[in-house]
Amino acid sequence: MSDLTVVVEPGRQDIVITRSFDAPRDVVFRAMTEPEHLARWWGLDETDTVVDRAEVRPGGIWRFVERSADGGEYAFHGVFHDVVAPEHIVQTFEFEGMPGHVAMDTHTLEEADGGTLYRAISVFQTVEDRDGMVRSGMEEGLAQSLDALERLARSLA
Repeated sequence: MSDLTVVVEPGRQDIVITRSFDAPRDVVFRAMTEPEHLARWWGLDETDTVVDRAEVRPGGIWRFVERSADGGEYAFHGVFHDVVAPEHIVQTFEFEGMPGHVAMDTHTLEEADGGTLYRAISVFQTVEDRDGMVRSGMEEGLAQSLDALERLARSLA
């Protein structure tokens, strides 16, 4: 059972996410950053993710495309601002279906009792942008992705 928490405080521009993983921090970091692993956990259960680009380094760009069974495509992209293995990743996040609504995401990984504590803070340009992300159903997709990341990290450990 996941201990995922998603904190969305009224009137703020951020979303704070925490979750623990039953895998070592370096393994979780590898699963989150190595291109051969990304498509195995990123995205919804009912879509296939194609990693178009994943230059996981400061200044590198990323772009992922989710493809649904009915042929729909949903693309996301951003830029990595800071990457320090296995501690943290700072990157932008933008859904190509709504260009101009960019979030800055900071992902941190801490060692915790033989596992990993994951914390992410997404800061949006406006409260309205943040609220739109929440209304989009992001929490369900996030839960699916992080559950898949857990399974992948355990298999790599």
